[in-house]
Amino acid sequence: MPQNERWQTLGREILFSARTELYMALPFLDAALSALAVSDGFDTAALATDARALYYNGAWLARQFERGRANVCRAYLHSVFHCLLRHPAKTRGRDRALWDLACDVAVESMVDSLDYRCLAPARPSVRRQHLYRRLRDSLPVLTAEAVYRQFRRERLNSYDCATLAREFAVDEHTLWPEESDDEQDRQWSRLAERAQTAMETVFANQAAGGEAVREQLSVSTRETTDYAAFLRRFATLREEAAVDADSFDYGYYAYGLRHYGNMPLIEPLETREVKKIEDFVIAIDTSMSTSGELVQEFLSRTYTLLMDSESFFRRINLRILQCDDRLRSDKRITNARELADYMEHFELIGQSATDFRPVFGHVGKLIREGAFHHLRGLLYFTDGLGLYPKKRPPYDAAFVMLEGQCYPDQVPPWGIRVVLRTFD
Repeated sequence: MPQNERWQTLGREILFSARTELYMALPFLDAALSALAVSDGFDTAALATDARALYYNGAWLARQFERGRANVCRAYLHSVFHCLLRHPAKTRGRDRALWDLACDVAVESMVDSLDYRCLAPARPSVRRQHLYRRLRDSLPVLTAEAVYRQFRRERLNSYDCATLAREFAVDEHTLWPEESDDEQDRQWSRLAERAQTAMETVFANQAAGGEAVREQLSVSTRETTDYAAFLRRFATLREEAAVDADSFDYGYYAYGLRHYGNMPLIEPLETREVKKIEDFVIAIDTSMSTSGELVQEFLSRTYTLLMDSESFFRRINLRILQCDDRLRSDKRITNARELADYMEHFELIGQSATDFRPVFGHVGKLIREGAFHHLRGLLYFTDGLGLYPKKRPPYDAAFVMLEGQCYPDQVPPWGIRVVLRTFD
C-alpha cells in the first residue's frame, strides 16, 4: 500500500475514534456528529468541509493525535459547529478573511466552554480568554455575525487579523460554497434545533459547561425577520388620488366610445385604496450599548425602504426620537427631502443608560396634542436592555434588534420582537 494511502487509512480510523468519543461525551450532538460523511476526496492540509462531507489529511491527523487525542476531537467538533451554525451559507457579501476569523472565534469559544476531558486543551490560552472577555463586554452572545461586526467596528488591521487567525484557525474554509444550498441549510437548521432541544431537556444535566453552545444554538435557531416585509406591517389604509386600474374595465370603456361617439360608457375611478405609511415614529436607543455605526446602518436601510414609492405618501408625518435614559432629540420629518437632509447630517446624541419610558411618554403627549392622525406604530432600534413601560401603548411598538447583539427575552409581552440577521 502506498504511503499516502496508509496515512489516509490511519487518518480515517483516527477520525472515527474521535467521533465515538464525542458521541459518548456529547449525546445531544449525536445527529450533527454523524451528518458529515468522512471523505479523503479533497486535498487538504488539515480538515475541510463543504457542509456535506468532512475531508481530511491523514498525516496531519496523525500528528495531532500524537500531540494529544483532544486535538483531534476539538478539530472534528470545530468543523461540525461551523455547519451546525450554518457559517458556510452566510459567507456571501462579507469580507472573507474577517468572516473566516469571526467564525473560528465563535466556534472555538463554544469548544472552550465545554468541560470534557476529550476536549481539554494541552495548555489553556491566556490570549483566547482575554479576547473572549473583551468581546463579551460588548456582545451578549459571541455569534460569528456579532464578532464580525465588532471586528469591523474596531477596524481590525491585517496584522492583528493574521495573528488571531493563527490562534483560532483549525480547519480550512476553501470549500465553503459561494452560493447557499437551501436544502442543506434547512438540514443543518433542523439539526441545530434538535441539539438545542436535547440540551434543554433529555441531556440538560449532561451539558457540562455548555452555556455558550446553548446560547449560540438558541440564536441560530431563532426565527429572523425580513425587514422590508416587516415595515409593511406599519402601513395604514387610506384613499389616494389615482386611477384604480384594477377596478377599471377597458372593454366597457371602449364599447361606449364605439357606440356613442366620444361618450365612454364608464368613467375610471379617480381614487384607489392603498396601504402606505402616513404617521410613523422611529426611536433610537442612544445608550452606550448601541454604536453609532449600527444606528447609521439601521437608519440608512429604513430610509431606503421608506422612500420606496409604494411605502410613503407624498406628504409624511415622521418623528425620529433619540433617547438613552431621557429624551434627547425629536425631529419631525414631512417629506423625502427633509429625511435625506436628516440622514446626511445625523449625529448620535446620548450614550448614557437605557430607559424606554420617556419615548412612550413623549409619543403619548404628541397623540393628545393632535400631532398624529393615523399613528400605526413605533419602531425602536435597541439591544433590548432597559426599563420598559408596564402598560401596552395604544399602537404597535416593535423593538428592532440585530441577531447576536440583543436581548429579545427582555421585551415585555406587549412588544413586538424583531430580530434581524442583517438589515437587507
